[in-house]
Amino acid sequence: QVQLVESGGGLVQPGGSLRLSCAASGSIFSINDMGWYRQAPGKQRELVATITNGGSTNYADSVKGRFTVSRDNAKNTVYLQMNSLKPEDTAVYYCNADVRASIIIRYPNCWGQGTQVTVSS
Repeated sequence: QVQLVESGGGLVQPGGSLRLSCAASGSIFSINDMGWYRQAPGKQRELVATITNGGSTNYADSVKGRFTVSRDNAKNTVYLQMNSLKPEDTAVYYCNADVRASIIIRYPNCWGQGTQVTVSS
């Protein structure tokens, strides 16, 4: 079993910053890609940013230049630094990870419980 626990969400004014964290725990042999997704009310879940275990990153066009994804492999943790936040960034943010519990056991699509980010004045 693998658990992902997010933290760091909250209410912030437009133009402000927040840093999300997501720690993976449980039966972990290695973690491949980690990333962040978000879902706004009435909308589908969408990719925000991903990062490989080698540090290569990918961003949604809507957050490029404002958000930065990073990870600490020793801590099995992924971060999302969000700057210049806009009201349209308001959503529940979910952590995702592709986890190997052993050489043969893989959980390719682990999700956290989500953390609310609200950008409003």
